[in-house]
Amino acid sequence: MKKVKNSLLLNVLHERELVDIAISSGRFQKIVKAGSLNVEEFDSSFKVVDATGLSILPPFYNAHTHAAMTLLRGFADDMPLFRWLSEYIWPLEKKLTAEDVYAGSRLAILEMIRSGTVFFADMYWHREETIRAAEEMGVRAAIGVTFAENLPHAPFEEYFAFLKNRTFESDLIQLSVMPHSIYTVGDALFEKCAAFAKEEGFILHTHLSETEEEIKNCFKRTGKMPVEHLYDLGVLGENFVAAHGVHVSEKEMELLASSKSTVVHNPASNLKLSSGLFKMQEMLSRNVRIALGTDGASSNNNLDMHEAMKFASLLAKRENPEILPAEEAFKMASRNGALAYGLDAGVIQEGALADALLVDLNNERLVPNYNLISNWVYSADSRSIVSVICNGRFIMENRKIDGEEEIIESAKETAQRLLNS
Repeated sequence: MKKVKNSLLLNVLHERELVDIAISSGRFQKIVKAGSLNVEEFDSSFKVVDATGLSILPPFYNAHTHAAMTLLRGFADDMPLFRWLSEYIWPLEKKLTAEDVYAGSRLAILEMIRSGTVFFADMYWHREETIRAAEEMGVRAAIGVTFAENLPHAPFEEYFAFLKNRTFESDLIQLSVMPHSIYTVGDALFEKCAAFAKEEGFILHTHLSETEEEIKNCFKRTGKMPVEHLYDLGVLGENFVAAHGVHVSEKEMELLASSKSTVVHNPASNLKLSSGLFKMQEMLSRNVRIALGTDGASSNNNLDMHEAMKFASLLAKRENPEILPAEEAFKMASRNGALAYGLDAGVIQEGALADALLVDLNNERLVPNYNLISNWVYSADSRSIVSVICNGRFIMENRKIDGEEEIIESAKETAQRLLNS
């Protein structure tokens, strides 16, 4: 399938109105009333799509994951985080080759596209292979240069040089500085990562305040809570994205809000690893920007942002049904994740980056259509997604993704070889 970058979407439902949309140069150029777009004014480079019976929606932006960990899906379940990591995940990860990461990343991207995700923030190893997979499959990604002092690594100066060179960046790919966590990266290196990211204009992303054990260890070592500690190190700021943020105090929420940092809520993995319950109401009341993520498929066990969105909303309502209404949950899963990583995306409007989903209004879970966004958050699933557009290109069209059979077979073979090694 040739991934055409210029398209005309005709007669598509957008916010309760039928419209025609012109997409070119990776952006929404025109959104006008249906029937008012003159197709003959556009040259042959434009693909004409009859979108009758479809609605256009913003796609998902997965603000925290570990793509290649799809190869570890189901390998170790039903245990606490630190035992899961130290006894199962880290030992198996040591066996992963660059080609393994490529195979796992392609499987992850296939799953994400099919469930409506066009961007993912990835913290992992063999970063060039994940970049290769993302570029080939046409999705956006923030690829982390991951720092972890507890694992074998090249000299960290090489990591900073790799970032500064920006060789692998493109209209789809951005590099990010990703110190793994406060329990794998010491204060000196964390400070250096933060200063470098601010000076060079990178996003800084880390795991933070995920478990009670992390909180206890940090307090024992520093006399402070993790967010407070990183604030004192000069880490927080508009470019700071913290994954999890489960165990945070009122003071720490204020610090996150005032610094304009972003917290990525990962509801499925938090539940599965019994990390704790996210303080949604308290965060929202302090205007902390919240995005959503899936975490890795070894702790979720899928990369379906639609599930993450629904889980986040339902968990928030455990004491009050008015907390996190559908519109706000959808914004967390779409626009907020895009903004956290500096993308003018996650919204269907003229001038914005042309990322979108076309969903089937005749899917049984979207009928009746009293409120499409409520249906989308609470009842729909990925079966209603017909096509996915990223950067103006169809990366899934009529439910077909290029190379999907080969991607799945390659992942199966890779996983079996890992198990036998």
